[in-house]
Amino acid sequence: MYVQRRTRPEVLAPAGNLRGLKTAVDYGADAVYCGGKAFGMRSAPKNLSLADFEEGARYAHERGARVYVTCNVLPRNSEVEAIREYLGQLKDTGVDALIVSDIGVMMTAREVAPELELHVSTQAGVTNYGAARALYDLGARRVVLAREMDLQAVRDIRARIPDDMDIECFVHGSMCMAFSGRCLFSNYLTGRDGNHGECAQPCRWKYSIVEEKRPGRYYPIEQTEEGAYLFNSQDMNMLEHLDDLIDSGATSLKIEGRSKSAYYIAAMSNAYKTAVNAYMVQRGFEDGRGNALAEFHDRVVRLGDPDFDEFAASPDVVTAHADQAFCGVPDGTVEPDDLSYHARSTRRKSNTAAEILPDGWHHAAVRPAPHVELPDWLTEEPYKVAHRDYSTGFYYPEQKVTQRTDRAGYFRSWLVVGETLSWSADEGGRLTIMSRNKIEPGQHIEFLLAGQPPLDYTVPGTGLRDGDGNPVEAINNPAHVFSLPCPHEVPANTAMRSRTTHPTLKAE
Repeated sequence: MYVQRRTRPEVLAPAGNLRGLKTAVDYGADAVYCGGKAFGMRSAPKNLSLADFEEGARYAHERGARVYVTCNVLPRNSEVEAIREYLGQLKDTGVDALIVSDIGVMMTAREVAPELELHVSTQAGVTNYGAARALYDLGARRVVLAREMDLQAVRDIRARIPDDMDIECFVHGSMCMAFSGRCLFSNYLTGRDGNHGECAQPCRWKYSIVEEKRPGRYYPIEQTEEGAYLFNSQDMNMLEHLDDLIDSGATSLKIEGRSKSAYYIAAMSNAYKTAVNAYMVQRGFEDGRGNALAEFHDRVVRLGDPDFDEFAASPDVVTAHADQAFCGVPDGTVEPDDLSYHARSTRRKSNTAAEILPDGWHHAAVRPAPHVELPDWLTEEPYKVAHRDYSTGFYYPEQKVTQRTDRAGYFRSWLVVGETLSWSADEGGRLTIMSRNKIEPGQHIEFLLAGQPPLDYTVPGTGLRDGDGNPVEAINNPAHVFSLPCPHEVPANTAMRSRTTHPTLKAE
């Protein structure tokens, strides 16, 4: 009999180097995905060497986390043997899984690295339960669904695949204008192959029209003087809707951003892990200390469940969102006879249009539950990292992701000003830091702490010193050691941030 491996939803964080991997683990990520020096879909980060993978896997395992390696390029003929050799090397580093998109790579991995789990990348574009089940039969233990899926489609897949097959869904970060990231735009315009990790992101460029017989005369595509960013997608932010996604059968919650900074990794890993903790408590699976109270499960009604027909929606109805239909209703108080309220008379839509379902088709539904409430400080966290306009992606057909046509830069209302190195109780408390940006007396600072709200701190008027102990009026030199009075015992490697006076500066 199958015993479910997943005891709680997994927060899966990105890392572009070893430091990012350790940061993700330190700030609560249950697993980290990262690329090696070859065959990954991000070539901009430094990525990890085989030695880095060994150290990173050891660091993660000692803290109860896992490491997944991306090997999800669409390989050319000349790369097939090199990939085989690379997979043979990876299996000895201690990592836990391979993320693949090409079926040939998948079958090679089964042969040369059978002890590693196989996760099928979003690049494979899985949009239905038939594909997921076929991949399961070929050895995949996880499928990363196409980003274009809505919640109902996630539920339909969850209801019709084996329970020991994980569903991984993106929850945060940049989105690509092409289907599941499979794009030839960069290759066509620049020769940089987006399917080999070299995307130049031409979807973020500014475009205008040039008339053939009037060279040099540019006409904005929209009525602005700056031109138009035609394909510039909004970013995703599902933090406040994690309950809907977990209830719909997602077992792994993936944060995008292997090219992002260690601060971004820390802030978003911490935010999503804290939100999952709130979910587990409010759904009754754990107490406030993390002790198990009940076995974790999603709320999808599966094909074959005794009450499946009670929940199934007919072709001309749509399942309501739990936070709209049953907000505030205690878990377990809704009887099957009351479930007619769970259906709406509006026809369910697909991602692009109204969908007419074939005879005999039943949508999987979710058992209702109250909306999970998150504290204000937590819902503010996504706005304290560099980001574009946010959306909820394609999960809700009535409010799909769109593009920002008038700018491509990031919003950045908070700035990293330093990282802590050590704390001493001397002189009532003194904190040694590595500076990143200017810090001056009276400035409001937040320390980003793992698993708890940020710690507020105001820089005192005196007591700032450089690395040699000499008094300074302000901390002006980045990448230098300084110290300052601080009564709070702040852990080493804690990010320090401060609100910027230029909230729309383009981030790195």
